[in-house]
Amino acid sequence: MVYRKLRHDILHLVLKPGTKMSEQEVSERFQVSRTPVREVFVRLFQDGLVEIYPQRGTYVSLINLAHVDEGRFVREVLEMAVVREICGELTRDDIVHLESNLAQQEVCHENQSYLQMLSLDERFHATLFRIAGQERTWQMVSQLNNDFFRLRVLRLSHHYDWDTIIAQHKAVLQAVKEGNHEVAAQIMQEHLRMVIVERKLLLRDFPEYFAHP
Repeated sequence: MVYRKLRHDILHLVLKPGTKMSEQEVSERFQVSRTPVREVFVRLFQDGLVEIYPQRGTYVSLINLAHVDEGRFVREVLEMAVVREICGELTRDDIVHLESNLAQQEVCHENQSYLQMLSLDERFHATLFRIAGQERTWQMVSQLNNDFFRLRVLRLSHHYDWDTIIAQHKAVLQAVKEGNHEVAAQIMQEHLRMVIVERKLLLRDFPEYFAHP
């Protein structure tokens, strides 16, 4: 439970990049001894989510832009393949499920509910993988994309291009429904490459959250 909660808080920027984490405070918060807390810190270090400095303490890792680029590249290659795979193959239930997701995204946009928007965004992409029979691939990608995910949380929490994100989701779905393989793949590529432009804005607005070479 401690690991899952701290991992969630780091990924969703409840614990912001650079935050110092105290064994004692975590121990008191979760009512556990310090030994399991140390073990959790090691697991988070292995995930790349914290840095452990002897004699200095444990800190939430800064967002590494090289890792963001790697995550984007992996998702771009796989998701372009996924939408090509499922073009023209959606069932009526698939379409209803995806269209319902998009309708909820629009409501979140109106209400400025970025955490719910993030959840729906993740579910939209996860559903495409499920339809393609690639659920385990999605789980693997999600585990490897920690910095990419944190950048997306930061981006959505400050309302960068919500309209564009939703419009691209709709365009991907339309192209897949029509069986237009190349259009679907191209839109997905453009969608995932938005982060290249937006990271410049995020670096400008939140320089303290990023690791600098």
